[in-house]
Amino acid sequence: MKKILIATFKESARRWEHELGARLRSLGHDVYFAQVEGAPPMPFLDAVLALESWRGGPSSASLTSPPPADHLPDALDLLIDLTGKASARGLPVLTIEINGCPYLPKAFALLRSGSGLVDITARLDGKPIGGASPMISDKAWLSRDVNEVLAAAQSLIAHSIACFEAGRLEEVHAAQVERAPRFLAPGYMQRLVTGLGARALRKLRPGHREFSWQTAYRFIDGRGIAEDGQIADPPFTVLADDGQRFYADPFPMEHEGRQYLFVEEYPYARGRGIISVAELSEEGKFDRPRPVLEEPHHLSYPNVFAREGSIFMIPESGSADQVVLYRAQSFPDHWVRDTVLIEGRNFNDATLLEHQGRLWMFGTERFGSGSASDTMMVYSADNLRGPWEPHPLNPIVIDRAGARPGGNTICMAGKIFLPVQDGTETYGGGLGLREIVKLEASNVELGPVLPIMGPMPKARARIHTLNRAGRLEVIDSPR
Repeated sequence: MKKILIATFKESARRWEHELGARLRSLGHDVYFAQVEGAPPMPFLDAVLALESWRGGPSSASLTSPPPADHLPDALDLLIDLTGKASARGLPVLTIEINGCPYLPKAFALLRSGSGLVDITARLDGKPIGGASPMISDKAWLSRDVNEVLAAAQSLIAHSIACFEAGRLEEVHAAQVERAPRFLAPGYMQRLVTGLGARALRKLRPGHREFSWQTAYRFIDGRGIAEDGQIADPPFTVLADDGQRFYADPFPMEHEGRQYLFVEEYPYARGRGIISVAELSEEGKFDRPRPVLEEPHHLSYPNVFAREGSIFMIPESGSADQVVLYRAQSFPDHWVRDTVLIEGRNFNDATLLEHQGRLWMFGTERFGSGSASDTMMVYSADNLRGPWEPHPLNPIVIDRAGARPGGNTICMAGKIFLPVQDGTETYGGGLGLREIVKLEASNVELGPVLPIMGPMPKARARIHTLNRAGRLEVIDSPR
């Protein structure tokens, strides 16, 4: 592990600097702080964050007391300069930029102008060596979006240090620079008014739900969505609901000659998800799903599979900070907790792959107040019950368009693809396929995201999950 010096401004320390130090220490690094004079004043930003804290608490960018300037050891390994003004001290210097701004708060105006999206670049001694594209989910309250940006910046720093330790740093293309507006105020006021106004109008609509999904299925021979890269005929049949719940995250399974469809069932009155199953009738339609697994916390993404003579399920339970393996005591209705695979992590949509004699688990992890959908983590184990070890290069990618799994891996033409969710515009905004180019104990390499297109040319298909078992192909989408 490394001895790391973090340079911050003395006059306007921000909460995320403390969070970064704590996160790096949790990874085993020795962390020290040094203070730099000359912080640029950000009066409007600080006023906005103070006002919004009455609603949601302090932001990661909120002002706070500076980290204490430490007595430094004789030898250091790396300087992380969060100011753009620190002396290099003869050390390798890691800097973080948002579209060319080395002091991140100065770039937050980009969140309220143009597309409202930002890209983060990590540089080592001026050379770009990594990038992050955080998911921006709120687009009305600045403090929430700032939290997601700064959590992604922390993840990019952690990944850059992991690559630095492993000797795997490579120069990359820096994100295209879009200059931040000189003033934050006009864009902030416009986005706040229009964003909150649009939300108010939606709530006035009859039958309004904050979020709602639908699951659909079809039976096909030969090529499907993955092979064609688009949604085409034959049409899908929607899994009917009664308007008091929705069904999402479909995972099909064939067992003893019968077809089953596991879904997240979300009863609106309950306010959390449970796992349900539907069976295919003799008429070729799925019946109404019935509950099979419920916990005090939210469950979704019922990844069900057969292995070693048993049937298992790993549903998403990130809100409980656990990844839990369940075993079917009597398939498909009765399940028991078998093993806690990962503890103390808000890990989402665990997706398994057996590759070269080892089991691998892909998913995203939420760090602090960051997004649950843009930071991919990979774990591996010799057997299903573990122990599951984090990959040394975690996080593998920070990417709003290609980090969170959206279904089981797919083998095509000798290549392995992972369905990934695209949250560029909104959560559930689309799905793509991403090739797993390299999967080794020392390295993970992913290809570019290949978007799944809709029936209209250049229209992005708004599907969220894609799975297939034999002739049965299933998807879900927002409605």
